[in-house]
Amino acid sequence: MLRFILPLLLAVIGLILFGQGAYIHAKALVAQVLLERAFEKTVATGRETKPWSWADTWPIARIEVKRIHASTIVLAGSSGQALAFGPGHVERTPDAGERGVAVYSAHRDTHFAFLKNVVIGDEINVMRSDGKQFHYRVDATSVVRFDGSGIEPLADGHQLVLSTCWPFDALTQGPERYLVHATMLGEAAGSR
Repeated sequence: MLRFILPLLLAVIGLILFGQGAYIHAKALVAQVLLERAFEKTVATGRETKPWSWADTWPIARIEVKRIHASTIVLAGSSGQALAFGPGHVERTPDAGERGVAVYSAHRDTHFAFLKNVVIGDEINVMRSDGKQFHYRVDATSVVRFDGSGIEPLADGHQLVLSTCWPFDALTQGPERYLVHATMLGEAAGSR
């Protein structure tokens, strides 16, 4: 009897764990579709548009790395609730295109999983919800402790930092963060 129950129990536990993992990725994919629609409407109308009625955040930017065909919609704020659905704009940092260091953060296993494929020299494009577009070039990557990033949001220049947990293949959250540093090349022609 035990030899039948133990494999069955292990199979049920495996299915539950697989289901939880699949749910997280499915939620991330569906959220990005809804966020993309809300972002397009925000750009078109100039009014903040929530992706669903109960949302406590809204899309504020689109980040693209064309070389690796990566694109994601960024939400206002970086609370755990916002990061469950997409990258968040870290509070008290400037928006992309403004003087200082704009910082966006997301989970390594969903929305910023593509950061492991970003290399020095890659171009990152950021389109804000006001229709303005900015181009950045990656000039460095680093691994830092979560409480020791060294990022100075009010630094001179126009910089961008994309942040996620490190290492990429870890199963639990750790104290280290992977940072992609980029410097602005300029505003895209035709931006509003």
